[in-house]
Parts: sequence; structure tokens; C-alpha cells
Amino acid sequence: MLNVMRRLLSAAWPIVASLLLLGGCASRPVNPPILHADPGAGYRYLTRPQYSAENENLVVLAFSGGGTRAATFSYGVLEFLRNTEVVGPKGNKSRLLDHVGVITGVSGGSFTALAYGLYGDRLFDDYEQRFLKRNVQGAITSRTLNPAYWPSLWSSGWGRSELAADLYDEILFEGATFGDLNRGNGPFIVAAATDITTGARLPFTQATFDLLCSDLSAVRLSRAAAASSAVPVVLTPITLNNYGGTCGYAVPDWIKPFIGSGDPPRPAARVTRHLREEAELADGVDRPYIHTVDGGISDNLGMRSVLDALELMEALHLANMPSPLDRLKRIVVFVVNSLSVPKTAWDKSEAPPGTLEILVKATGVPIDHYSYEATELLKDMQARWQSMARVRASNAFSANKDADVATMLRTPDATIYAIDVSFDQLTDKEELAYLNELPTSFSLPPEAVDRLRAAAGKIVLSSPEFQRLLKDVGARIVSDPTVTEERAK
Repeated sequence: MLNVMRRLLSAAWPIVASLLLLGGCASRPVNPPILHADPGAGYRYLTRPQYSAENENLVVLAFSGGGTRAATFSYGVLEFLRNTEVVGPKGNKSRLLDHVGVITGVSGGSFTALAYGLYGDRLFDDYEQRFLKRNVQGAITSRTLNPAYWPSLWSSGWGRSELAADLYDEILFEGATFGDLNRGNGPFIVAAATDITTGARLPFTQATFDLLCSDLSAVRLSRAAAASSAVPVVLTPITLNNYGGTCGYAVPDWIKPFIGSGDPPRPAARVTRHLREEAELADGVDRPYIHTVDGGISDNLGMRSVLDALELMEALHLANMPSPLDRLKRIVVFVVNSLSVPKTAWDKSEAPPGTLEILVKATGVPIDHYSYEATELLKDMQARWQSMARVRASNAFSANKDADVATMLRTPDATIYAIDVSFDQLTDKEELAYLNELPTSFSLPPEAVDRLRAAAGKIVLSSPEFQRLLKDVGARIVSDPTVTEERAK
């Protein structure tokens, strides 16, 4: 028996040695450097066709995290907006989807956002089969257990998230990069991850990559999706090279008042903190590598980008500096929140839950609470602007020259519509209970996919804010927006 074992070990050793050698040679994709940061080039909102002086409306879709549940629920909103045609006050017809200018996405929601940005209407042909109804989680696990992938997985520069990114390329993104998004005319897509060192949000936009002195156009969409959904422990971080300080990047003049010393001008306190966090990315000497994980850790709704942008727009407007709010009349935000609240039986047992269960709950509860607060902050901004508009419309302060009052009266004229698309808006308690029990994973049964899609359209259509929007713009629905629901049946 001992001789047999020796022969087996002798035969296996060359194979093990080869695997270790190959593993040492595996390397992750490297985001390339740029020689000069050009604020007028690359994939950023200011260079998109949606950022037009003639456009008075800004429509934003914010897609939350939550695995396939989030990817499907956000896809259901896209389907509803595509299937819903409205007639404007001048008789012109248009699909609601054609008015969307920005889509933000984190974790599971980033897949739908990036895929729609890449494919446009072609997404509706096969997204269900290519991604939503595929056992993506099983495929990642299978590859992790396959010895053919072990050499790469043993490499220090190539982990499970890089393996996942390659899978996402094969089944969905087909090697597309942000350069491909930039050449298209679709909505501006903001997929975000989390900088694990600082806990700050890291959006995949050229504005962020300017700080890294790196070219976003060469980065694959699959790596952005992998970074945005890299759940700690389950998946490994996605690493970015940081060349900050080598491309002549300079902070734009209009930002300087918000990141100088002392208290930031109101109402830019939150966005100022984020700008300072971003500034830390420019230190390529002390931070030559940036490690990113799931975007849901810093923003599970994809709403911080929206809130920061609106806060900055408002601050610029109040400071008499050029701002998009000088022209915008309506800001419509669909907050697509797939948060589920599965019930537990923990309190029925004397024995406490296990370590893993506690870890999952401890991670999720703060994220879930912020998801609620982000929507409320948007509604607070909406209420503040409405109140100031009523003050402006009155004659009470028309003769008042006080500087503080004058500043107050410069509150933007734009109307905010915060459309809450979440499970809690369902009136069908049975359906609500079913959706609330769906897991956060990258594998769902086909029935769950169909019911999520149907629920999304039903929630949007019944939203009082959505109906207020249609009434205010003098539009009416002329197509059948329940197509998605009927298909699901």
C-alpha cells in the first residue's frame, strides 16, 4: 500500500507543479493609464446627448441591489416604460422609455442598467434567457470547483470575481467596454462599486477615472458589473490600478468652493464629503491599487449618485453659478427598490441564530435602513422646493432685499417627482409575501422572474406620483401598459 501511495504521489506531483506554475502566471485585467485628463472627453454625463440645453426634463432610473431579484425587478420597469406610450399636450406620441436620461445601478441592478445601455431595445429580445432565467450562481460555483480554473484562482491577482466577470462576458456583455457605451446614444449609465479601504462609493464614470489617471473606455462592462456585485467573502474584490497624479488632473473651478476649508456652502454638505472622498483616489503614490467590492455596501439603492448630483445642482444654482437647474423644469426619479424582508423564526427559539446568519443580518440591516432614508431624503428635497416655490409665488417677500431671503427665493423652479417602485407598494398581500421571500442570489425560478416583472409594471402604473406626473405634463397613456403582466400570466 505504501508503494502504491508513493507511485500516486509521484505521478500527481508534475500535475500539481504545473498548476502552481500556471497559477503564478495568471494575471487580472489592468485598466490602462491616460497621459492627460480631458474634462470634455470620455464617458461622462456632460458629454452625453441627454445633457442638452433644450432638454427641460431629467428622467432618472435608480436600480437597487439584490441579485437576480433586483436585475429582474428593474427589467420589469424598463419593460413597462417601453410598453407605455403617451400622448403629449401637442398630440405627439412617445414611449416613456425614450425620455430616460440617466440610469444608476448597484449590484444586481447594475447588470440591467449596463446591459440596457449597451443593447438598447435589443435587450428585450433575449435578456430573460441569457441572464435572468439562467442559474448564474450555479455557473460561478461550478467554475470555482473545476480544476481547470484553479491555477488562475490560486493566483494572487485573479480571484473569484474575475472568474465571474469572464462568465458575464460570455453570457451577456460579449467583451463590450465603456468605450462602446460612449459611442452609443443611450441613457448615461452609472454602475457603482465600493472602495473597500474608505467605504466610499466608486462610480464607473470617466470623471472618477480622471482621478485615477486611467482610461475608462478600455474597461469591460463585465468587470464593472463584477465589482458592483462583489459581495464580500462570497466573492473577491476587483482591483483597479491607480495612476493618480500622473495626468495633470486639476479640480474644476466650479468644484473648488465646495471642497475648500471650513464649512461647505449649503445645501452641498453631503456632496462635499463625497468629493473629498473622491479626491483621495488621486493619490497614486500611497494608493497604487484600489480594491472594490459590492456597491450595495455604500449605496444599495443607487440613489447617492442621484442625491449628490441634485444637491450639487442646487448649490450651484443658489450660488449664481451655471447649473442644469437653470433650465430643468421636471426631475423624475424612479426609485426601483427590490428590497425584500424575509421572515425569520429566530425569536421563537431559545437558541440564538448562528454566526453566518448574524453576519448576513448585521450586514444587511444598515443597508436596508439607508435604502429607506435615501428615498425620504429625495422626498424631503421635493417638499422643500415645493414650499419655496409657494413662497416665491406670494407677494410676502417681493420687497424684501435681505440677502438670506434672496438666496432662499432662488430655490430651483424644477419640480421633483419621486416615484417609489418597491414591493411595499403592492396591495396584493399574497403577492407581497411571495416577493418578500425571494432570496438575494443569482438564481431564481422562472416563475419568480415572471412575477417580479409583472409586479414592477403594476406598481408604477398605480403610483400616485406617476399619475401626478402624467397629469402635470398633460399626457395620457394610449398603449396598454399591462402587456408585461399579461405575458407573465
